[in-house]
Amino acid sequence: MKHIPEHLQALVGQAIKRIDTPALIIDLDAMDRNIERMARFAQQHGVLWRPHAKLHKSALIAHLLEHAGASGHCVQKISEAEALAEGGIRNIFISNEIVAPTKLERVAKLAKALNAEGGRLAIAVDCEAGVSRLAQALQQAQAGDKAMDVLVEINVGQNRCGVEPGEAAVALAQAIAAQPSLRFGGLQAYHGGAQHLRTAAERKAAIEQVLKYVNRTCHEFDRARIAIPLITGAGTGTMVNEAASGVYCEIQPGSFLFMDADYASNQRDAAQPLFEHALYIKTQVMSLSADHAVCDAGHKAHAIDSGLPRLHALPAENALRFANGGDEHGVLHPDAEAGNTSGWLPALGETLWLIPGHCDPTVNLHDYLIGVRGGRLKGVVERIFTVDGRGALT
Repeated sequence: MKHIPEHLQALVGQAIKRIDTPALIIDLDAMDRNIERMARFAQQHGVLWRPHAKLHKSALIAHLLEHAGASGHCVQKISEAEALAEGGIRNIFISNEIVAPTKLERVAKLAKALNAEGGRLAIAVDCEAGVSRLAQALQQAQAGDKAMDVLVEINVGQNRCGVEPGEAAVALAQAIAAQPSLRFGGLQAYHGGAQHLRTAAERKAAIEQVLKYVNRTCHEFDRARIAIPLITGAGTGTMVNEAASGVYCEIQPGSFLFMDADYASNQRDAAQPLFEHALYIKTQVMSLSADHAVCDAGHKAHAIDSGLPRLHALPAENALRFANGGDEHGVLHPDAEAGNTSGWLPALGETLWLIPGHCDPTVNLHDYLIGVRGGRLKGVVERIFTVDGRGALT
């Protein structure tokens, strides 16, 4: 885990107003409620929950989730898995394909280390070449007698990674079983694009199509008399559908922990727990003009792939619209359509709170997350989280 600088560690116990800007803040009260609601949801539906660590990239947060009942953690990169393992996490699923020999060497090394400590590393594949290369890497690393769990990813409609559903998935599972160092661990069936369809009806329809692919694949496995140990997938946007399907054993939501402006644009499914915004960028006004203000949180402080951030907790008569100001600046305009018809602007030095458009890549821009208890106005810094997986791209 990364070292926390003395000036940040000194913030613990201090009032929220002492946090310099721009800074990425976790509302710990909201995050705790989100975790509690997710754990209860999974228990009520009889499914495991394996939250995606590509959201928070923090071993300490991963431990908190395990303590609340998470079955393990998903990552997308071997470097993310390495960062979590270094922080003491022992149950990790790389829900993505890895075929480069140099990366597979690291996969084998980490699998060997986790096995020796009673842990588990699993990975997804979508082609026979990936299977054979993984087996070769494990053999060269002398990873031990314990077979590595390998899940077959099927293409459930996103048209990204994944083998085609049905017979092709069966053939890939058979290729896994033919390798002594590997064990067929189940199916990875995740549709990322469905998470951000705006209406609950659209998301439900998308997952109904996913279930057709999954059920067709299960039918072919039954014909081949191959048991499927686990079917896993689902994200924050669609998890109510996968959990209610009776098909999925495990769900992989990540964004529920923090939420963001893009998820706030989704119509909430009545069956989904009410997840709150828990991640904010604290910023302040650094320049003021007659018709706009400028804050100190530009693109270095927040990702914009899912849109610009939104201002939080301003009354309608003080509504502001965040505009692109470049790397270091955010330009704030009165939002007349939302109710600010007077042209009100915040004062020089005034603190504002932004909800990032997309939480995952926003976290990846920061080394530390500052956890605050007690709200934005009277809160106190309780702990500092290191973003252990920041920049974990390989």
